[in-house]
Amino acid sequence: MNWDAIIKEFITLWVVIDPIGSIPVFIAVTVGLKASVQRKIAFKAVSIAAIILLFFLTLGQLLLEKLSISLDAFQIAGGIVLFLFALTMIFGEGKPEEEKKQIQGSVANLAIFPLAIPSLASPGAMLSVVMLTDNHRHSLEEQIITALVMLSVLIFTLVLFLLASPIQRVIGNAGASIISRVMGLILASVAVDNILAAITAYFALG
Repeated sequence: MNWDAIIKEFITLWVVIDPIGSIPVFIAVTVGLKASVQRKIAFKAVSIAAIILLFFLTLGQLLLEKLSISLDAFQIAGGIVLFLFALTMIFGEGKPEEEKKQIQGSVANLAIFPLAIPSLASPGAMLSVVMLTDNHRHSLEEQIITALVMLSVLIFTLVLFLLASPIQRVIGNAGASIISRVMGLILASVAVDNILAAITAYFALG
């Protein structure tokens, strides 16, 4: 796998995981808590998201094959879902506002919902890791590289969570919402590219 492909995968995973858009959610979840508790929630949320995405990365395609669903069909469906998800990022309330409404439950559960799911390990992220690790198109080495790229995005996410308060003061809720919409536009482009690539492969258009 060349560096261009690695960079493209990093951008794709950065967009669907959306670390910056998740910062206001993290701040709203941890407001008023001690710094030590905030760090524990950050580590737990990122760890759970990593486990979920690694599960889909390693077993997602196997599940599809057991259901007799071709990856091209899944890629088209995934591209459509990613495109619709991107539209909600562009035209909807925006990720921070929408997910902050879902905050509920005890501190022990806050790392799981809404931080790990659906903020980090979103349906779009799950679909993306499956499509990026197609067993028929990518070698084991390339899939391992994709896993490492995904984990690097989550490590960046953890660092941003630990620096959430100063970042929030700089960009504000409005800034995070603007960034989320820009990410949505990029995601829409990635989704269309995935759909066109799958159609080309399915119909052997070369």
